[in-house]
This record gives sequence, structure tokens and C-alpha cells, in this order.
Amino acid sequence: MENSNRILLVDKDCPLQKIPGKGGWTFVSIPEAGQDKHAWFGWVKVCGSIDDYEIDNYHLMPMGNGTLFLPVKADIRKKIKKEEGDTVHVILYSLDLPPVQPEDFMICLRDEPLAFGKFKKLPECEQKKMIDWIYSVRNDEMRVERIAQSIEKLLR
Repeated sequence: MENSNRILLVDKDCPLQKIPGKGGWTFVSIPEAGQDKHAWFGWVKVCGSIDDYEIDNYHLMPMGNGTLFLPVKADIRKKIKKEEGDTVHVILYSLDLPPVQPEDFMICLRDEPLAFGKFKKLPECEQKKMIDWIYSVRNDEMRVERIAQSIEKLLR
């Protein structure tokens, strides 16, 4: 799966959770992703992997509280040998967001020469990971907050 032009939404360990009751879904909560206001039910289309199981053209779905979740079907759980309560490693890329030009981040970095120098010394993959994390959210306020957090991290 080619992800070089995709926006990284999440790369982390997550617990498998289950909605109580008969027919309850098993899922992973993805609070980092924002709902797509222009998509059906706010769904966000993604690709990536759950542990080593590749997924493509899946939808993050709203839980009703603004948080999105990734349903993990029984056949996937069977293949990765995981159930409710187990931890899985989730890597997700958005299929809906256009490629990002990080001009805002670079402008802010240039205002902090020490942070800019440290950023330029990072390996290219680490620079990309930071930029992807900043721009993976759709909300401008959240993006500004992530820019500030990234600069603070670089200044430590």
C-alpha cells in the first residue's frame, strides 16, 4: 500500500473496545481525527493497518460524542488473534484529505530559530511524521495548537 501522499492520522497502540449488548461493535477509538462535515454521517475514509493486517477504504464512524471510531470486524480480529481488551497497533492514513503544504508551520518555525535549526537536523522521516501529525486534523484551532506543541517539543 502506497502512503507517501496520504496524511497520517494516527500511529499508536489502542485497546480494542466493545459496545455493550447483543450485536455490539468491537472498535478502536480515534479521537485524533475530526469528522468530515461534508461526508455522509461525518465519516472519514482511511487506509492503513491494524497490527499487521492491512485495511483499505475503511470508514471512521462517529460515536455520537464527536469522537470517531474504527470498527474492527470479527474476521480481522480472528486473523490478528485479538479480542476486546487486547491492545492493537493502529496506523491510519486519510483518503479524503489533499496533500499538505506546511507553509504555516514553516513560518512559525522561522520565528523560533532554535526550533527551526533542530527541525532541519531531524531525519526527513521524523520531519514528515511531525508535519503529518500537525496537519492530520481538519480543525484550524487544533492545527494551531499542534504547531505550538511541536515548536515547544523542539525547544526542549
